[in-house]
Amino acid sequence: MALSNFAFVQPEPDPHRSLAIMALNGMFGEMDGVSVLRQAVNDLLKDDVAVVSSFGADSSVLLHMVSLVDPTVPVYFLETGKHFPETLAYVEILKSQLGLTNVRWLRPDPKDLARFDPHGDLWETDPDSCCHIRKTEPLDAEIAQFAGWVTGRKRYQTVERGVLPHFELTSDDRIKVNPLAYFNDADIATYKLEHGLPEHPLFAKGYKSIGCAPCTTIVAEGEDPRAGRWRGLNKKECGIHFDFNGAIARPVAAVEKNLFKDGAFIADPFRAWAEGDDPASVRYTHIPVPVFLANREAVLNNPHPNGLLVAPADHVEDVAADLGGFASIAISFPGFTDGRGYSSARLVVERYRFAGEVRAIGDVLMDQVPLMRRCGINAFVVTHPATRKALETGHLTTVNLFYQPVGTTEVPAGTRPFLRRAAEPEKV
Repeated sequence: MALSNFAFVQPEPDPHRSLAIMALNGMFGEMDGVSVLRQAVNDLLKDDVAVVSSFGADSSVLLHMVSLVDPTVPVYFLETGKHFPETLAYVEILKSQLGLTNVRWLRPDPKDLARFDPHGDLWETDPDSCCHIRKTEPLDAEIAQFAGWVTGRKRYQTVERGVLPHFELTSDDRIKVNPLAYFNDADIATYKLEHGLPEHPLFAKGYKSIGCAPCTTIVAEGEDPRAGRWRGLNKKECGIHFDFNGAIARPVAAVEKNLFKDGAFIADPFRAWAEGDDPASVRYTHIPVPVFLANREAVLNNPHPNGLLVAPADHVEDVAADLGGFASIAISFPGFTDGRGYSSARLVVERYRFAGEVRAIGDVLMDQVPLMRRCGINAFVVTHPATRKALETGHLTTVNLFYQPVGTTEVPAGTRPFLRRAAEPEKV
């Protein structure tokens, strides 16, 4: 079937279209991205194609190819309202340097945001829905007017993309074009260098795949480049990209959410320390105090976010100077009757002024939560069903009468407030 007869607006799907797509995929070399793009823009789809770009870590390569083929092609950027400021600035940098004259910003419907995400925190509890509102819906509505669109996806990024072809026939009988399908990390780096392309400002800091700020983290050496996206969740795609056979990742709802933080249960990005872990390379792991003390230099030189696990027998004083190097402090409560964790939490928060996440793990029950909060704990790993329900509904007991005050703001019963010792000023 001749490509010139390859129609895209027929009311019924062309039974030969999939064969033509197979033929197209056999026409080009694996690294011939510019030719693939030129075939799509100048012949296959002509004026009926758009480019979708995240303006992320690798986007300059595809956009440079677009500038070589036709800088007037519509380029869509999904401005979700959750991007890093550096990404928004990068859009203008590439637009100017590459001479792209038709960059269009797509934004979510304000009515959808007001209805489903009024506080802007939907990403914490339901990232699938957040992506749907902020990405999928705006793009679907806009891209429907085109017979095909161009993406920057690559095979090496994830296992799911490992069979990605140059040309795909989507479920709605349109064409999706992937000029960079066969490029690997080294190919991308080489292309950028050869053409003097500017790097995304966050790339040098370890962000190898850059999406919305709340759902993007640094990627370790040797990790899947998209491991930093939705870390801790079984989510690899935002929903706008289907693989060539129409499958997508399992929904995030399948992930057990045991971490209660900021008023909701969310997926926990951290994991427990395991035998055989390397303290120099682990990431998002709570490292036990004895392991940290035995490998202090390796842990502190580890570039990835990690936490510290404080057991009842551990002395917080031993790690006081290094607390600021951790993203999370986990205080262990192995049993309901063991209260040593309360003292550890107070030391971490009051004496050593740790301002990050301080979580309770272990035997966390509803009667303990108010007491833990008074000691500075602001996150809770909960598996006890009744405690989960109490946290979800806000039906927790409160502590209104106490004889052992916390900090300098609480006044114990039977004493006079003006006799309370004022907080000592910080020593410089």
